[in-house]
Parts: sequence; structure tokens; C-alpha cells
Amino acid sequence: MASDLQVVYRRGMQLDTHRDGVIGKLAARQHGVVSRHQLLDAGLTSRMVQTRVARGQLLSLHRGVYAVGHAQLRPEGRWLAAVLATGPSAALSHRSAAALHGIRDSDALDLTTTRRVAVRGVVIHRTTRLDVQDVTTLRGVRVTTIERTLVDLAAVLPATKVAKLLRETDRLGRLNAAVLHAALQRTNGRGGAGRRALRAALEEHRRHATSLTLSELEDRFLSLLDANDLPRPLTNHLIDGMRVDAAWPQQCLIVELDGWAYHHDRGAFQEDRTRDARLTAAGWAVLRFTHADVVDRPSWVAWMVRDTLAR
Repeated sequence: MASDLQVVYRRGMQLDTHRDGVIGKLAARQHGVVSRHQLLDAGLTSRMVQTRVARGQLLSLHRGVYAVGHAQLRPEGRWLAAVLATGPSAALSHRSAAALHGIRDSDALDLTTTRRVAVRGVVIHRTTRLDVQDVTTLRGVRVTTIERTLVDLAAVLPATKVAKLLRETDRLGRLNAAVLHAALQRTNGRGGAGRRALRAALEEHRRHATSLTLSELEDRFLSLLDANDLPRPLTNHLIDGMRVDAAWPQQCLIVELDGWAYHHDRGAFQEDRTRDARLTAAGWAVLRFTHADVVDRPSWVAWMVRDTLAR
């Protein structure tokens, strides 16, 4: 028969195994990191936490934040650990938020919070208010929205990079111009060259990247031809297995209409050029006009079509 001491020991081992399982499940949901507060809420005592730190089961990343088992963390683990260490009002922001959203690479650790706090290895951006509309959760990490991230980056990046980043975000299909404008309004007290560059880039986007679909753009192009007494082409015409937007077969002229240029990824860009080369080799003249050309420079587009048809 087992002694009372052995029974107590086995029960203690079972409890320890259960608690370690709880820690493991929590870490699995959180990219391998846990906070001291979470461990206490899960039923561990401060002494139990310290015991696991001493054993190397919990590895300290920041004060009160641990990696479970090993510290070889993915970026999400590093980001979440920094958020947990900074407190409940904190959100990943600036360069780190851009990296999490996939719009810009960075190894930085940037956080925004309303608290006065310092965390080793973390760049803290303190704000008086972090609006709920400017915060979201992505892959389990509390982070500023893409639009708030662009506003924040405008304060720390050169003006030329701000405009480039907005165009890249738009090209990826991740930009909501109306939401960005609202985020700018909520942080209206800020100034600086970067913010002015962001406003200018947003205004350029508003002027050029209107909501015309490709079919609407084609309609605008046909109206442009009519207004300039130019002959109408065959539309969506099939040539050597390739469908083109507009074609004048007798004059061997093709016009291709692109949506806003920033919506072209590299693959689409290469595919367009390959098509153009094949059509040119087959004896066709190919003109390619962008959304901005048709909307903002109709006279120039008409002149180009007229001149090419004449030749």
C-alpha cells in the first residue's frame, strides 16, 4: 500500500503536469509566449512561476513576460511579447505594425501606448489617446490598423518614402482612402513634412484612383474617341488567342487600357509586356493608356490614337 507521502507526491506531480499542460496550450495560442498575469490567472502561484524560470521552462523576455521552452521565436512571438510587456493599452505600431500588416519590412519593435512605461529593447510611442477605431488584432497581436500605421509612419519616415509606402499599400489592394482620411482627422494636431506628404499622396490617389471599373474605363475611352471624331474600334477583340481592349484591324492598331497603375503587380506587368511584344512581332502597333491618361489627359490620348491611325 502506498504511503500517504507517496500519494501526496503523485498528486503533486499530476497537478504540476496539468499546470504545465495549461501553460503549453496558452503558449501554443500565443506564438510561444505567456505573461506572468496570465500564469497567475491560470492557477499558478508566484513561487511556481519562479520554479519554472529556475528550471529553464520559462525564459524571461521582458519583465513579467516569458517564452515557453525556448526563445527561438517567430516575429509574431517577439511582437506579442512586447505588447504583453507594455500593458493592456499598448498596440504594435509604426514600423513593426507595417511589418505585421505586410506592407513594409522591419526588424524594429515599435509600440504605442497611453501609459508612461519603459520596456527594454522596445521603442515606446506615447499618445494621449489611442482610438478604438485605430486598433485591431491580427494573428493574435494587438496592432494599429493599416491606416493608423500610415499616419504614424508619416511622423518618422522621410516624406518621399511616405508617398511610396501609400502607393505600395494601394497596389497591394490594402488601402481604404476614406478610412485613412478619417485616421488623419483623428490625429489632426500633428504636423511635419511626412504628414504633409501623406496628405498630398492621398489627394493624388483621390484624383487618379477613382472607382471606375475596367468596363467604365472602356466606356470613357469610347466617349473620348467619339468626342474627337475618331473611328470606333472593335472591343474585347481576340487576336492570336489574346483578348485585347480595342483594335483597328485595318490599321493594325491595338489600344490596351490599364486600371490605376499601382494596382499592377510585377507578374501582371511582365505579362502585359510579353503580350505587347508578341503583338508587335505580329505586326500590330500597341498603345497602352492608364486610368490617369484617359481621365486627366484625354486630348493627348486622342492625339496619340489619331497620329498612329494616320501612320
